[in-house]
Amino acid sequence: MSVAGLKKQLHKASQLLNEKINGVEGTKLDEDFIRMEKKFEITQKLILDLVPKTTEYLQPNPAYRAKLSMLNTVSRIRGQVKTVGYPQTEGMLGDCMLRYGSELGIESAFGCALVDMGQALKQMAQIRDCLDVRVKHSFIDPLQTLQDKELKEIMYHLRKLEGRRLDFDYKKRRKGKIADSEIKQALEKFEESKELAERSMFNLLHSDVEQMQQLLGLVDAALDYHRQSSLVLENVRSSLQNRITDASNRPKQDFRSKSIASTMCYTDIYGFSTCSSVRSSDTEVTDALSEKNVTPVVHTLNQTPVKPQISEHPAYKNGNDFHLDQPCCRAIYNFKPENQGELGFKEGDFIILTNQIDENWYEGLLSGESGFFPISYVKVLVPLPQ
Repeated sequence: MSVAGLKKQLHKASQLLNEKINGVEGTKLDEDFIRMEKKFEITQKLILDLVPKTTEYLQPNPAYRAKLSMLNTVSRIRGQVKTVGYPQTEGMLGDCMLRYGSELGIESAFGCALVDMGQALKQMAQIRDCLDVRVKHSFIDPLQTLQDKELKEIMYHLRKLEGRRLDFDYKKRRKGKIADSEIKQALEKFEESKELAERSMFNLLHSDVEQMQQLLGLVDAALDYHRQSSLVLENVRSSLQNRITDASNRPKQDFRSKSIASTMCYTDIYGFSTCSSVRSSDTEVTDALSEKNVTPVVHTLNQTPVKPQISEHPAYKNGNDFHLDQPCCRAIYNFKPENQGELGFKEGDFIILTNQIDENWYEGLLSGESGFFPISYVKVLVPLPQ
């Protein structure tokens, strides 16, 4: 700093000290300028507070914001363009529902409903990501640019104006000791700084249209987010209602306790598997075998027992894992399922019985598929254990 510059700084400090301590009155600016300066200060505080508050609205978790800021800074240092996305709460909840819904499986109506809801929440997380990008582009970035450029420029002009005012007031107060040319020059610089600061503040305070357009961009982005989220939620709501209706229309299952003894099987001396749960009469089984041309087993004391040709049984031809030593029935009519969970079959099909739902419905297996069917459509060959 030159001697003249140092001297000027001392003059400013002296003038400021006299104003603050001794009550010396400095040059008063006009009311319009003072009013404009107050509005500028409010605008500056507004933007300084508005940008972080908008970021908090989009990304509520401060820990995640700090982590993202650190990761993105490291990415920029490494020259990586791709930034890390904010983990939306909808997405995290959706991942949780998808994981447990998949573990419950498609057999569980609640598991399927969890998968539907999880997918909907993942879609909402993507919509929220779009909201973040859109608000940043249309609202936060313009405000940040305004703060970094125009507001800083105005602050520079105001600081320079205050310095030249102090310099002018000091020289004016010491009139007679300081040449009039210096006082005149200080006044001209003071007026020049006032005009620059006033023009800058005027341009800022009269750019309401631009600020309102940025605010409109925020509103449009939020409206679009809620509209798309509402559509996703309406769809998943309809899906859940359909699943509830289907589950309510399914035949009610009664709990049947199975004793350990009823499920125990053993092998007799001829090598045939026999279960204690089989309680059908020999004549009923023989009738079923004769109807399907299956050769029955004949045992004599002097003859080796011959196993029936089960591989020729129609149930095996249908691909069933079927044994006549387990509860089963034969279809006497065709049955076409009308509701979800029902088991369709044709006349003559052999069905493995797994459970009796109520007085009108059985549950059984056919070709690896499980479902419900009416009792009146079948003839029981080997009944379920009581």
